[in-house]
Amino acid sequence: MKTIIPPVDRDALLKELNEKTLLRKTNRAGNELYIVGPEATNVIREIGRLREIAFRNDGGGTGRELDIDEFDTNSAYGYKQLVLWDPEAREIIGGYRFCICDQAVFNRFGQPILTSSHMFEFSKHFLEDYLPYTLELGRSFVSIDYQSSKAGAKSLYALDNLFDGIAAIGILYDRRIKYFFGKATIYRGYPTEAREMIMVFLKKYFGKHSRLIRIRKEVKVEHPHKYAKLFKGLDFKEGYKVLKAEISKYGVFIPPLVNTYMNLSPTMVYFGTGINDEFGDVYDSGIMVTFEEMYPEKRERHAASFMALGLQHLRKLLRHFQQKRK
Repeated sequence: MKTIIPPVDRDALLKELNEKTLLRKTNRAGNELYIVGPEATNVIREIGRLREIAFRNDGGGTGRELDIDEFDTNSAYGYKQLVLWDPEAREIIGGYRFCICDQAVFNRFGQPILTSSHMFEFSKHFLEDYLPYTLELGRSFVSIDYQSSKAGAKSLYALDNLFDGIAAIGILYDRRIKYFFGKATIYRGYPTEAREMIMVFLKKYFGKHSRLIRIRKEVKVEHPHKYAKLFKGLDFKEGYKVLKAEISKYGVFIPPLVNTYMNLSPTMVYFGTGINDEFGDVYDSGIMVTFEEMYPEKRERHAASFMALGLQHLRKLLRHFQQKRK
């Protein structure tokens, strides 16, 4: 593996994380959320550095000096970065890479060129009825320094803060976005039995409509009936309690992002799990959530304070973030 680049100068970051790129302040922990595109070269480099450190720490990563590819740097693909910033420490806490898929570029086979296209093949039904209204999310990360409990509230609310940002994007582009689609990662060091238990759980409670997308290198559960018996006759809440208890026997927890997604909406769709051979052969599960069908308490927490900014401010943000691609 190559040596990771040194940190990017903080003053250079602040020139790109400014009033124009500010999306909102977070509900909790006093952090800030920004949206930047490929033109923010310093922020992109720092994101790439922090992503590679975080992903290597968990057993993934690219092996390069920083995790940056053409989707980060080429505006033709339509991707932007949601950046979570600690204004006190002047540090990037975490982020998401995203694309509003009505901007997606297609290849000669009629498939969209997305960050997840190497893993998923999209059905005609999905391409016609879902993709034009979908927000694709990827490369979710929380910086190593904010994964420790020593970081206090900044660490505790990092994922929650990021979903403040996702909700804000959904509101800004409400006529263009009905769904968000992404991957939830389980790293190779995670116990096989615990991973397979999660896969069986997801298929049972969220497997409806899973044929919308095909996993190219799908991973099958070796003994699905063994785990299915654990959840037989149980509703989601009861099954979730059993899942947490059973997984704890292996000395692990449900991975944070997987846990967050499965508790966002009762109608989340799980498409299956495959091997991501471009990212350390980790196990990535495809999921899709309908914004309007998120649990009311989740929508309220993440969206209400953003709406309170007022219509005039929201329109100003929208004009800025809807700038045409070069």
